[in-house]
Amino acid sequence: MSKKEITIDYALRATWQAVIKMYNEQAAQLDSTMATGFALLSIDPEEGTPSTALGPRMGMEATSLSRTLKSMEERGLIERRPNPADGRGVLIFLTEFGRENRNFSKDRVLKFNDAIRQHISNEKIDHFFEVIHVINDLIQNKKIYNPQETTTK
Repeated sequence: MSKKEITIDYALRATWQAVIKMYNEQAAQLDSTMATGFALLSIDPEEGTPSTALGPRMGMEATSLSRTLKSMEERGLIERRPNPADGRGVLIFLTEFGRENRNFSKDRVLKFNDAIRQHISNEKIDHFFEVIHVINDLIQNKKIYNPQETTTK
């Protein structure tokens, strides 16, 4: 495929798949997954995090998040405690083992970011984030497909 033939969504998807594969290879060293590492990084290591806040923070559906948290609890990475501010809610806390795994994940993310920044100028990184911001804005504000549009078959 030439550069002109590659669509923006293809480039995003292919790059994200490569990132997932890279992070999963790293996580496998701890018999873990990228999703678990991402969850560990999304949990406040001091205050814990309400379980209801994790899904939106991670962009995960409730079912997937529930499976991930169950697996993390079974592996001894997290523990659930009642939320004193909300009697029905639950706070997710890292165990000591969870903190160790979180540090590993954080190190891998920082190493990835440092490697990218060593090969791409700050100006280009700034442009990348501008483009990502515009793409997200267009999607979130439904500026690409009008919800009232109907398709005909």
